[in-house]
Amino acid sequence: MAKSSPDTSSPTISDRGAARLTADWLRHPALIRLIDVLTTAGGPPRVVGGCVRDALLGRPVTDIDLATPVRPEAVKTALEQSGIKAVPTGMDHGTVTAVIDGKGYEITTLRRDLETDGRHAVVAFTDDWREDAARRDFTINAMSASPDGTVYDYFGGLADGQAGRVRFVGDPAARIGEDYLRVLRFFRFQAWYGRQPPDETTLKALAAAVPGLGRLAAERVRSEVVRWLAAPDPRPSWRLARQTGVAAWLFGDVPAARLTRLVRRESDLGVAPDPMRRLAAFVLPPGAGAKATGEKFRLSKTEQRYLATVESAAGAEPSVRSDVDARRLAYHHGLSIAGDLLLLADSPDDAAERAFRSLSTWEVPVFPIRGSDAKRAGLPDGPEIGAALSAVERWWVQRDFAPNREACLERLFLVVDNKQS
Repeated sequence: MAKSSPDTSSPTISDRGAARLTADWLRHPALIRLIDVLTTAGGPPRVVGGCVRDALLGRPVTDIDLATPVRPEAVKTALEQSGIKAVPTGMDHGTVTAVIDGKGYEITTLRRDLETDGRHAVVAFTDDWREDAARRDFTINAMSASPDGTVYDYFGGLADGQAGRVRFVGDPAARIGEDYLRVLRFFRFQAWYGRQPPDETTLKALAAAVPGLGRLAAERVRSEVVRWLAAPDPRPSWRLARQTGVAAWLFGDVPAARLTRLVRRESDLGVAPDPMRRLAAFVLPPGAGAKATGEKFRLSKTEQRYLATVESAAGAEPSVRSDVDARRLAYHHGLSIAGDLLLLADSPDDAAERAFRSLSTWEVPVFPIRGSDAKRAGLPDGPEIGAALSAVERWWVQRDFAPNREACLERLFLVVDNKQS
């Protein structure tokens, strides 16, 4: 294990009072109660990380995390004595989760890294807020705010966030060496927050760290990739990933053309981003395929099933050139899968988009005849019924589902007569 680098940049703006939080959630009764408990236990906590970043940048805040100089055992005891459920999420690293009214608040004791190996860290607890901030990955994630809304920004995170700049705290190579997952986190944050390209030092550090990605757990890789692909437009960050070799490590030498086309179609058609659909852009040929991708990233069964269905449907319906083709696709595979395949299609944009729009007002029809109809037509129980119905169904689908029940029955009798003659 390597000693953790203490390298940090000097503050580029005042570390205290540079901005104030005025968010409504800061005055939520549950949070106020939690702050009171922690203050009594050993001093006022601060809200930290993403909630501070997003509130200052005018973005929605979902999770609220806190930090405190109080040791984790004392935090757990204080919560329990106050009637608050305390979950020992990661006591070795100082984290306890408080649950109030079904909502979790992660509370972490201030800490510093003693040793790191690129995946795990040995930490020591501290009461130094700046030292704790210095171990975080990016400047926009290193800000904290006291209960009165005073923001502490030791490394210029607010200025970076406002400029759309994702910047490591201190030396990029040192920060990455502490945890190689930060390579993937960089691209995820670049996709969501970055408008400025990274500097050459950062790009070189990212490229040099690619061999270390193999040490990461597949579940951690999957989490970052999915959140990265969920960004409104991950294309610029993906180009950087290709430039540094990270994209090749993830998916091999798969061109980005399908992702580029997919994101453009989603935007043009007003379709919400879906990370699994975007992942499919790297799975379909010439990608590695659904099975290999599912195993590599330890995807859930639901995710693996989705990718396998898309892959199978794409193989069965390699080309959709008209609205009729699109309806057949939807009939065989469902509207959702058909829509995703059209968004992923290699066909010209106007053809795929036109077909996609045609499905928005179309309901998948129900085949109008059943096995009981085949029995009445004279077929005995057994495989002949299924074969006859399948023949009529193919005929019905080929005619764009237009024949009604009477026409399908006539076709069924014709099929039966041919079988019996």
